[in-house]
Amino acid sequence: MWPLIRILPREFHFNFVRLAPYAAILSALLIAGSGVSFFTKGLNLGIDFIGGSMIEVQTKGPADIAKLRATMMHVGGEDAQVQQMGAANGAVLRFRTAEGVSPVDGAERIKTELSKEFPGITFKKVEVVGPKVSGELMQGGFMALGVAVFLMLLYIWFRFQLQFGLGAVVGVFHDVLLTLGMLSLTHLEFSMTSIAALLTVIGYSMNEKVITFDRLRENLRKYKTTPLADVINRSENERLSRTLITGSTAILALSGAVFFGGPVLLPLVITMVFGIVVGTYSSIYVALPIILLWGVKRGDEPAEPLKPQAAR
Repeated sequence: MWPLIRILPREFHFNFVRLAPYAAILSALLIAGSGVSFFTKGLNLGIDFIGGSMIEVQTKGPADIAKLRATMMHVGGEDAQVQQMGAANGAVLRFRTAEGVSPVDGAERIKTELSKEFPGITFKKVEVVGPKVSGELMQGGFMALGVAVFLMLLYIWFRFQLQFGLGAVVGVFHDVLLTLGMLSLTHLEFSMTSIAALLTVIGYSMNEKVITFDRLRENLRKYKTTPLADVINRSENERLSRTLITGSTAILALSGAVFFGGPVLLPLVITMVFGIVVGTYSSIYVALPIILLWGVKRGDEPAEPLKPQAAR
């Protein structure tokens, strides 16, 4: 066994239910803050959703970010964004074309101007997204999020009970709202990659809730006369070591992308790390309190079958 795992006890003794009212207040404040940020600042929509162009360039010497940005704005590139990518002479240019100008023509004009200002510049990739396509991408992306949450509700309802499914869906909505609020507050670019990150967050969050519900159901079979609050505390304390190991392992896997993925992957990584933390929190302090308030029919949980003893 890995030596550091031995530091974690097999079972904790926290009173999670006692802290649930304070966690509810915290969640309400965070959701309210996310809503205020979302409606006042909005999301920093990328060219996938608002239309525009993306050009990946490579200059002879180190890329002059300020000069690249000034050149694009001089030719008519609105909301110009320049990020260094890869080596010191690589950069990614993102911009919206002015109204009344074709995105393709706008990209060609900027390429021509950049060739004059930066002799020897090479264009490795050019992508153009029109406003109609970007609107369809946004609609399709959010429809994918809605369908994913609905199908997960049906799955949890079928596998457990309705209150379990409701707790899981409310927890997932909690995670998505807080993640969108974080993206709005930090002004990270929101693109189709962010939609993929949100779907990953939903999947991780739902997986945490299924594991939470499985342990709770096992203990409901064992302790049929124990108060539900005590069963919830016992279940969470039993699985807390596993939760800490799983969450920290996922974050460690993503940490490599922070150092080696560059600015292009940064919004994806931050969104997923934030979603892992929030998804773990909502499993304990959003999904389970709903089950506690609703209650569980103990008669619906069959007794745990006896396991055959090993032969001596």
